[in-house]
Amino acid sequence: MLTIKRASLFLLILIMCCGSSTFAQQKTRLNNNWEFLKQDLGGIWEAVRPVTAGNPESLPIWSNVTLPHCFNARDAVDPDVNYYQGPGWYRTKLDINNPYPNGRTILHFEGAGQRTEVYVYTTKVGSHLGGYDEWSVDITTAVEDFKKTDAFKKQFKGKIPLEIRCDNSRDLETIPSQLSDFNVYGGLYRYLNLVYQPQVGIDKLYANASVDTITKSCWVNAQISLYNPDNIKQVNGELKVKDATGKVVLKAPYSSNDVSDKAFSIAKLKISKPHLWTPDDPYLYTIEVTASANGQTFTQTEKIGFRSFLFADKGPFYLNGKRLLLQGTHRHEDHAGVAAAMTDSMMHQEMQLMKDMGVNFIRLGHYQQSRIILNLCDSLGILVWEEEPWCRGGLGGDQYKNQARSMLTNMIQQHYNHPSIILWGLGNENDWEGDFPEYDKAKIHAFMSEQNDLAHKLDPSRKTTLRRCDFCKDIPDVYSPSIWAGWYRGVYTEYKKATEDEFNKVPHFFHAEWGGDSHALRHSENPDNALAKIKTGTGTDERSGDASLIGGAARVSKDGDWSESYICNLFDWHLKEQETMPWLTGSAFWVFKDFSTPIRPDNPVPYMNQKGVVERDFTKKEAYYVFQSYWTKKPMAHIYGHTWPIRWGDEGEQKMVKVYSNADNAELFVNGKSYGVKKRNSQDFPAAGLRWLVVFNKGKNDIKVVAHKGKVTVTDIISQIYQTEKWEKPAKLVLTKIADKNGIATVQVTLLDSKGVQCLDAINWINFSLTGDGILLDDLGTSSGSRKVEAYNGRAIISIKTNGGYSMIGVQSPGLKTVFLNL
Repeated sequence: MLTIKRASLFLLILIMCCGSSTFAQQKTRLNNNWEFLKQDLGGIWEAVRPVTAGNPESLPIWSNVTLPHCFNARDAVDPDVNYYQGPGWYRTKLDINNPYPNGRTILHFEGAGQRTEVYVYTTKVGSHLGGYDEWSVDITTAVEDFKKTDAFKKQFKGKIPLEIRCDNSRDLETIPSQLSDFNVYGGLYRYLNLVYQPQVGIDKLYANASVDTITKSCWVNAQISLYNPDNIKQVNGELKVKDATGKVVLKAPYSSNDVSDKAFSIAKLKISKPHLWTPDDPYLYTIEVTASANGQTFTQTEKIGFRSFLFADKGPFYLNGKRLLLQGTHRHEDHAGVAAAMTDSMMHQEMQLMKDMGVNFIRLGHYQQSRIILNLCDSLGILVWEEEPWCRGGLGGDQYKNQARSMLTNMIQQHYNHPSIILWGLGNENDWEGDFPEYDKAKIHAFMSEQNDLAHKLDPSRKTTLRRCDFCKDIPDVYSPSIWAGWYRGVYTEYKKATEDEFNKVPHFFHAEWGGDSHALRHSENPDNALAKIKTGTGTDERSGDASLIGGAARVSKDGDWSESYICNLFDWHLKEQETMPWLTGSAFWVFKDFSTPIRPDNPVPYMNQKGVVERDFTKKEAYYVFQSYWTKKPMAHIYGHTWPIRWGDEGEQKMVKVYSNADNAELFVNGKSYGVKKRNSQDFPAAGLRWLVVFNKGKNDIKVVAHKGKVTVTDIISQIYQTEKWEKPAKLVLTKIADKNGIATVQVTLLDSKGVQCLDAINWINFSLTGDGILLDDLGTSSGSRKVEAYNGRAIISIKTNGGYSMIGVQSPGLKTVFLNL
């Protein structure tokens, strides 16, 4: 057997610590022909017993679904109920035809929530605890055994019955905590693969891609472990490294006469003059390793990239020896209409939207995310902080700790080769107690230290990090405190001072989580009004109860208007300040996309965390363009107010028009009249100096900006109504159809006073209902896709799939007469 060098022992420890995550020669996604039952069974026999239509055995009733599938695709944001937490069953029938003599047949789960059991017919073949890491089940023996039964030929007609039980029931002895600010989803919500592989396969490939200090040479130190249940001794193979064009730049053979289940090093190869990986040029090499035994060959490929990074002591971040300001955001695996069951195309669209906004860094909160996301980060050039799901609640017993160890280890193992990853997160808000009678800071500190040591043992090449647990900030390599200037505490102009204070407390600082909520489609003429009520000089950290909308000290999160106008100002201020902080490693605002949460039922869209710059269905909010104006190079210009149809004020009053742009200068036109050219200056708040005071005409106004960046010209155009009529309190609702296209009707309700004037600051609760042939497109977690929603500027919108029939939609609002509309 090949000798394992002392320097590589950490990989041996890593491989021996964890279960399999097999990759294969022939892999098929099992997306179709599934049935689902949203409850438990009396036993596995109920899923497979012979059924005669109409007889009691045909119950309970299963529904047809496709994978990926989440229990909570709709109920996570149902305003009237708590989301379902419990067991659910999936079943299908498979054609199994493994082409390899004595080969293995494997089910590879890319993630399933949260506890999963797997059956072939009535035989339990595997189980897993944890909703976010990958895992595999070898069903070879169970399949061969079932083929010998009468049921295989007679009942199942030569197919293999597969049943899977997923369960997201509440359990204090598992992570993440149910106190976390996100749903703990259930279901087969990531892809499930049927895998055929030879008798011997590569279980794990670790390609340590290292760069010397002067970035002139790189090394690939490759190790593998084999999946070898038949304990074959002789294995031969080859390692190849290919550049982005497919040209082989390195190769080396290897051979072993006694591999058993041990890990071994296969090569350490040097590349001179490497093409380095950067966010602007995310260059990827391919590493290909074969394993041949008994006349069969298994081939595995992985993408790798060469880069070095440094968090300077009391200083900024460096990539490949050059300072890089990390321009970051956060992501939850959650989307309108599907919850956690996001498809390839959805994930591609989301990550491209981030890249187009200028993101070069992302924190994946607060759990291991889909391999698809990590592949996209590699190929798009987005650096990554990924963390284990030890989030809030305290510290449980042995089962709890073992799950945390396992999930940290699996995350590092399974995503080890991604060049985008620079930070392994140990946890989040572990100072938040509540799940156990005992809350012992010393025990939490000790376990955090243990996890930190484990992460470094598994992967010495990357750094560890932690957000918001001050009594553990001495443990990780990089620490992120709580700074929410202008939202949970203080005002946004305190941001720089608060950040400097925290920066001075730790050797390596990063600012994760800042920003605030905005109710999409809500705008304000005076968005900073609430700041006058806020006490300053008392800190900007989030404290217990600050997220609540009732009680406690005055704070913008409770007393502000939740308008897009306010949050644009807050982001604008933070971004212009960050340009004057040469010591800053970077920051990641919370969060890119609105996401569902069980602990915010009273938000304007119930059960939604609305801190995103895009809505849960990818609809851009105005704040998206604020970031784009600071972070991107491609010329852009955006007039604030594309989703603000009616502005208001006195006749002849000057109103500010803001343009977010990265152009050198811009000229504004209103109703054909030029209001002059302004030069962009990032330190001229707001809108980097691209703002004009304008007197609008009563009624419709056409607004246009023409911006220049070098030799490139970009324009943007909007129209807005200017309302000068004053209004009193809302007195009635008016419901109208505003669109009808491709079988989708859209209606709008407006709140009017007793004189018929629209109440443009009304935020009344609106409740939509529908009866008839149509389907209300609600429970989407968006401002225009919820049947219960706070009004935005005295209106609310929802759509209906008409199904070519007749329906009646109703609207209720407390204290006002209910109205109806025939569709």
